[in-house]
Amino acid sequence: MELYIDTANVKEIKEISDWGVLSGVTTNPTLVAREGRDFLEVIKEICDIVDGPVSAEVISEDMPGMIQEGREKKNWHDNVVIKLPCTPAGIGACSVLEAEGIHCNVTLVFSAAQGFLAASAGATFVSPFVGRLDDSGTDGMQVVEDLAEIFELHGFNTRIIAASIRNPNHITAAALAGAHIATVPYSVIKKAILHPLTDKGLVSFKRDWEAAQQA
Repeated sequence: MELYIDTANVKEIKEISDWGVLSGVTTNPTLVAREGRDFLEVIKEICDIVDGPVSAEVISEDMPGMIQEGREKKNWHDNVVIKLPCTPAGIGACSVLEAEGIHCNVTLVFSAAQGFLAASAGATFVSPFVGRLDDSGTDGMQVVEDLAEIFELHGFNTRIIAASIRNPNHITAAALAGAHIATVPYSVIKKAILHPLTDKGLVSFKRDWEAAQQA
């Protein structure tokens, strides 16, 4: 399973990219607005940092508008993937753009049936929102598991991006459920690498080493 970061903060992306574990980036209008910067400028800067798929979401609500946006945003950089909502217009735009060789990430997927329709439209990626499903009382990771089984059974090449990741346990569960990718907020990635027993072990190692040098 690959790791993407879900943010539009260039500083956060650069830090995690320097670890050598990052394969891509997802953004959305909320994340970009939070940065208070020009969308195109942010996406181009991200593409210069990470040599992998960078999802840029459309804001149009109708199919022609989504298609036009998708074509325009693809010209920003070769690594740009067009992020489309899982709506009738989004699915229709996905089928058109994918037929033109423009990779799409169908987002806001909340059921295996929605993911199946996105895959049928040729989507390169589908993004089931695990955390939001859990919030509603549904087992979000079960949707990931169901999609992984459906895609395997029926030969879909669509890749599953486990999204709306809320904690490090979600990362592990996504990998076990068969997700191809987990897109994770910066704060959760930092939590995943840190552990109090690791810190305690480092203190112990340092203490023992210093004691040995003084013997």
